[in-house]
Amino acid sequence: MATVDPLSQLSAALAAPADSQEQAELLATLRDSLENHPSLSILCSTLIKTLSGAGDSLVKRWVLDLLHYAICKSNLSMEARTQLADQSLETLFGLLGDPNVNTVKVTVQCFPTVYALLFRTSCLNRNNRKPWDILSQAKLRILELVWAPNVNNGLRLAAIKFAQRVILVQTRGINDPRLQNKDDPNLNMVPSDHPFMSVQMLETEGMKLLEAVINTLYSSSNPDMLSAILNSWANFVKRRPALTEWVMQSLTQWTPVKLEGLPASVIRSIEKSVRILLTHISRTPQGQPFLPAIQAALANQATRMEQAMVAEKARKAEAAEASRKRQSTATPVADAPDAKRVKLEQDVPPAAPAAFDFSALPATLVTDLIVANLQAFTENALIGLVQAYRHKKATASTAIPGLSPTPPPAGPSRATPTETAATSTPAPVAPRLPPSEPRADRDRKGKSASPPPPAPVVVKQEPVDPLKMDIDDEEIEYEPDKLNLEMSGGAEPADDAEAALDLVEAVELPPADISIPAARELDADDREVLMRKAITRIREGAKELVSHEAMLDAADAMALRTTPADMWMLLLVRMVTRVVDPSAGEALAEDLKPEENAVINRSEIYERQDRLRHALCEYIMSDFSGRIRLATTWMNEEWYNDRVQQTQDPDWQSNYETWLNQIVAAYQTHAEGKDRTFSRFLLDLPDVPQDVLNLLRESCVEPERRQMGFSALREFVAQRPSLRAEAMNMLLELTTHPDKITRGAAINTVKRWIPDAQPMSDMIRDFALQLLRRLQSRPKSREEKPQPAQTNGADHDENMEDGQLPQEDIIQTPYLPEQLELPAVDAQILQHVELLFALSTKVPEFLDEIFAAYGGMESSVQETIQQLITPLIRALGPTHGKLLTLLRTFPPGAESLALRVLNIFTETGRPSAQLVALVKSLISERDLDARFLIPIIAEMDKADILRHLPRIVSILNGTPEPRNLVRSVFSSIVTTPPDTFGKVTSNLPRVRQSELLTPAELMVLLHESEKEIGLKSAIEAITICFSMTDIFRSEILAVVMNQLVDEPNLPTLFLRTVIQAVTTYRSLRGFVSTTLLSRLITKKIWTNPHLWEGFIRCAKLIAPASFGALLQLPKEQLREVVEKQPSLKAELREHVMKKGTNKARVAGYLDIFGEDDSANTSQEQDASQSATPQPEPLPATPSQPAS
Repeated sequence: MATVDPLSQLSAALAAPADSQEQAELLATLRDSLENHPSLSILCSTLIKTLSGAGDSLVKRWVLDLLHYAICKSNLSMEARTQLADQSLETLFGLLGDPNVNTVKVTVQCFPTVYALLFRTSCLNRNNRKPWDILSQAKLRILELVWAPNVNNGLRLAAIKFAQRVILVQTRGINDPRLQNKDDPNLNMVPSDHPFMSVQMLETEGMKLLEAVINTLYSSSNPDMLSAILNSWANFVKRRPALTEWVMQSLTQWTPVKLEGLPASVIRSIEKSVRILLTHISRTPQGQPFLPAIQAALANQATRMEQAMVAEKARKAEAAEASRKRQSTATPVADAPDAKRVKLEQDVPPAAPAAFDFSALPATLVTDLIVANLQAFTENALIGLVQAYRHKKATASTAIPGLSPTPPPAGPSRATPTETAATSTPAPVAPRLPPSEPRADRDRKGKSASPPPPAPVVVKQEPVDPLKMDIDDEEIEYEPDKLNLEMSGGAEPADDAEAALDLVEAVELPPADISIPAARELDADDREVLMRKAITRIREGAKELVSHEAMLDAADAMALRTTPADMWMLLLVRMVTRVVDPSAGEALAEDLKPEENAVINRSEIYERQDRLRHALCEYIMSDFSGRIRLATTWMNEEWYNDRVQQTQDPDWQSNYETWLNQIVAAYQTHAEGKDRTFSRFLLDLPDVPQDVLNLLRESCVEPERRQMGFSALREFVAQRPSLRAEAMNMLLELTTHPDKITRGAAINTVKRWIPDAQPMSDMIRDFALQLLRRLQSRPKSREEKPQPAQTNGADHDENMEDGQLPQEDIIQTPYLPEQLELPAVDAQILQHVELLFALSTKVPEFLDEIFAAYGGMESSVQETIQQLITPLIRALGPTHGKLLTLLRTFPPGAESLALRVLNIFTETGRPSAQLVALVKSLISERDLDARFLIPIIAEMDKADILRHLPRIVSILNGTPEPRNLVRSVFSSIVTTPPDTFGKVTSNLPRVRQSELLTPAELMVLLHESEKEIGLKSAIEAITICFSMTDIFRSEILAVVMNQLVDEPNLPTLFLRTVIQAVTTYRSLRGFVSTTLLSRLITKKIWTNPHLWEGFIRCAKLIAPASFGALLQLPKEQLREVVEKQPSLKAELREHVMKKGTNKARVAGYLDIFGEDDSANTSQEQDASQSATPQPEPLPATPSQPAS
């Protein structure tokens, strides 16, 4: 799709007929393209002005809707939305009075977000009060819409949502700074000394507004308004835990009294909203203290809703009855249909057709029918029937001499199959249930009228569950003594049915040649089909057993070591793994059929077994998560079978690893990233090959399988001690992976075992410290010359102290370079230290290791560490005890790291009193860099500032970084002049004005401490002051010069500062020429060569204003001035000739300045041309005289 140009599309829409369909379509297309366009904020800023004063039109509605989207719903940054809200504030405020209700409603919908954004801005900007005043007026106007009569319902709902946003903003948030949300503006953001935002007033207004909303909940009969109130209270509980008690008290005491007369469905909807809100609150941490009250309220509400439902049903029934009576009295019923007759006769079920195909019925249904019919007989009767049937089948095929064909008379419990079929009907489909009583009655009626002889009393044996029998593995105990006893007649006497059958079987059968026909030889395909059918039947049977497992009680489940489904799975797996023994088959072939020994092919047997395994593998992988137990059973059986076979045949080909790799490969093709079934499967394996572990490592790197890989390795570490070391090593190596997401996932995985889970905690600790030692290693330079060997071994010790570590002691992972690249690369250093930084949040003692190793690192590595440690230090915070201890006791060589920690503490806020005291004690106890003073200098009193400031200024060396630091210090410790009150200043407001320095005090201090600071650094500091023109103005400099000139010993840089002042501010020339130079003459400035040189240069610079002061000099000094500055002769002579009245003095001056001859004039002109076009440049230091 082609990209739409917003400007051309907007121009086309504006050119179209106003309010036409064409214009609407163009604007709709433009809106769709602008939602994710980078120029959205720019276009909105441009279109805002079109809303002011415009009548209702399609374009106006479109622009307002676009502005609402940009401020409230777009993905613009917070800064962009804040700027847009600020630009549109006045326009939106004007639209609140628009005659169109829809326009006002959209405008009100903008204000919740606008209020939150500009509230945050007003907290930070103390000098711009106008937006806050407009916002306050808009707030009052919108809140009037909530309770004003005759207001549009949609407009009122928008106003109530704004009111609830105001409550959120004008109440205090969470006090815990760790849980505070920066995107949640609240009263905690307002400084206590804010000039126009009173925290107390805003909080009082917010609480009163909350009370009004609660009163509305109790008094309003508008269901839409109640829903709007309830829908926002969950946010109150989450963001304002202090308001939870208000919300709970309001909800638990609320009843729908004011909703009487509304439809029952409406009341039920509000009740459901209250119930959902109470249930939600009960599941939050804030609602736990109120859980009993919530449960009581929910119980009362359930009773109330049930009563309302009963009343509503009664009302509907009464209304229906009344309606029916009105219809019956109004209209007589004609030709009403006859009432339906009760069917008294019973339908006789038709006989089942003889040709009915029972194979069409499900196998389970047929089985249930058979079992139900068999249960209609007693156990003795059923045994007699079975044995009589066998006897009848035997006599039908073989004639027995001497035996009557008439069977012995059956007992009372006997019945022929014909009688059974005639007297019994299929029982209802209810498996394993005893026959019903009516059926027994029918059976008794179908027998002979003569009373049968009484049946012998038989003690029925209870059925024994074969799963509960104590069977030793797979064998049943062989008991020959018991068999002999039974064969010798010592067994218990049998009943009549068994005795009759034994009489038949006791007859000797005639000898006959009976041969068992040979089994039909199946080819490979038939065998595979037969096996697949058997597997299918077992699988279907397992499904049925799963349903029976649910009916086992807990005691049975504990008694059974395996469930029925597990036994079926075991049978299925053993059919695949152990059904064929190729070696036994070959031996049998050699014994029985030597001529066919070549037919048996070992490879074909293996191939047939593999086909069965492949079928089982496909079946498992079609639903791996549902068949994981079968997969686990299979792999355990394969592993056990391999071990058994390898003891007999060392050349046995292992099936375990082969088919485990097949499962793993198949799982990779269709695995879901968040499926943890595979890790559970691997955990239950008897042995995990190295290939699978390598696969898990690869899975941790791939985004789709990352979660599965880390989950499996984590479980191996926690629950498989034999694999713990290898799995932990993989996880630790992954903590150095170059990919940030993979590295972070590995760090989060291992961090859970810190600090108490052993032995994992020690393994992680050692690995992290070894990574830190890598940063201390030094790659040897190619240009480095070999050092002579030391006989006493001191060379190795010195290198170790210098950071050089033996190569064999340096840990190496697949993801780290063999040698650390220098200068350091941020990404490589982060691979080494991110694990240690993450562990330091749980074990702060790791910080000691970081500081101890820091001194042995190369400078570029140290600089990188200073940058990378920033998030860790911010997370720990300036009140962290371990960090404060380290700042006090950090080892030598870690000064720059300690300074970085101190700077991080003070980047976003003022240093605490504890931190200030700590640094001051450090400065007094240890010889630290002056940069340690910079973060806390603004928190010191004036005496400390005056004492430490020269040391800070001495760090100036002509480079930008120290210059910026000193400039920030000057901005933080110097007060602004009084006439700049109200302008933006960088002074920290916490410091009392009396503790700050005045600009004049700072400038005087720089001059008086010039020797301590150093002349070059002092010159640079004074230049910084001159660059701060908003503070060091001309009147300030005049005060400085006036104060310095009274000093007994003038500073060396004094005249240089005077020259710089008159160069910067020409208005100071009069003061310097009339006052300053004269006072310097009275102090005999010529006695100090350096100052005298500056005096002459200053006089030349401000000439002719300085001539009056120069004529006050003694003649020798005046002559020296004109000799060093020949260009002044002519101007001074001219000045004397014009101003002089005393001829004697004039003559004396002329003697100094010389006669006005052409030679002198030409020389003076030449000198003047070479000296007067521009002021001479200032020397680098005043000690260098002008040439």
